[in-house]
Amino acid sequence: MASRGQHRLLEPGARAPEFRMELLAGGTASLAEILSGGPVLLAFFKISCPICQLTFPFLERIHAAGTLRIFGISQNDAGDTGEFNQEFGVTFPTLLDSEESGFPASGDYGISSVPTLFLVEPGGVISRAIEGWRKKDMEGLAAPVGGSLFRPGEYVPEWKAG
Repeated sequence: MASRGQHRLLEPGARAPEFRMELLAGGTASLAEILSGGPVLLAFFKISCPICQLTFPFLERIHAAGTLRIFGISQNDAGDTGEFNQEFGVTFPTLLDSEESGFPASGDYGISSVPTLFLVEPGGVISRAIEGWRKKDMEGLAAPVGGSLFRPGEYVPEWKAG
């Protein structure tokens, strides 16, 4: 569990809480700064989570298509997060919401399991909240890309809990 206090997961229509976190690549970023470039998918994860390991390569495909900006939010330290990104081919920006900092963003967003994804629109309103893995949700996120997110012969489960 990411958050010590039990918070309720934010739902579509809620205002996304502001944050400022360290970027894995150096520097910091706030939600307001991120949203200045348009909608963004915030993807909370932990490196040891097998469902995150399933999800992130598909998020990378969406990112590589250039139609949806994605920011990972790691609940691990910089070293472990960097290794995860390298192993799973993640090139989108990653923010650090580590245990050392008390998981402030995870707590504010009500994270109790990972992966949890939030699509945040300009203005800061959450339009989608996704916990765990759902093939249909991933296809919905990838729809603007056109074509199929999944490759022929690739095993893709319909659902997996986070």
